[in-house]
Amino acid sequence: MTEHGAGPPDEYVEAEIHRMLAEDPDVAEQGITVVRRERGLVLYGEVESPHRREEILRRVSERFPDVPVTSDIGVIRTQAPTQVEELP
Repeated sequence: MTEHGAGPPDEYVEAEIHRMLAEDPDVAEQGITVVRRERGLVLYGEVESPHRREEILRRVSERFPDVPVTSDIGVIRTQAPTQVEELP
C-alpha cells in the first residue's frame, strides 16, 4: 500500500473523490472504492496499468492535498492470454 497526504479526512471527502473519479472524462473510473478510515482514506479496486493507478493517486492528492490516502489499487492483466486454458 502507498500513502499520500497528511491530516484526517472530512466526512464528505469520500463521496467527492468517488464522484471526481467517475465524472472526470480523463479518468472515468467507476471501479475504485473509497473507504474512510481512522487515519485517512483507502482506495480499493483494480485498473489496467500501473500508470493509471499513479494518475488516479496524483489527481486525488492534487485535489485533496491534506488528506492521507492509502492505495490498495491492483493492476489487472489487459493482454490476451498466451496459453489456452484447458478445463477438466
